Amino acid sequence: MRTSVGTADGDDVFHELAAVREAKRDLTRREEVAVRRARHAGLSWAEIGTLLGVTRQTMHRKYRKVG
Repeated sequence: MRTSVGTADGDDVFHELAAVREAKRDLTRREEVAVRRARHAGLSWAEIGTLLGVTRQTMHRKYRKVG
């Protein structure tokens, strides 16, 4: 069932979506920090990718500037 914008339910949806956006932003930042720390600790892109459930190529492409 659809709700119109501005209703109580609609306001809840906007707040929930804003909360999801903020959580994604926080999670992205946590991942960046964790990847940087892992690289400085000597983990390979393959090891980091395995721990995060992606390929080493994906990790390297996304974070190659980390080192």
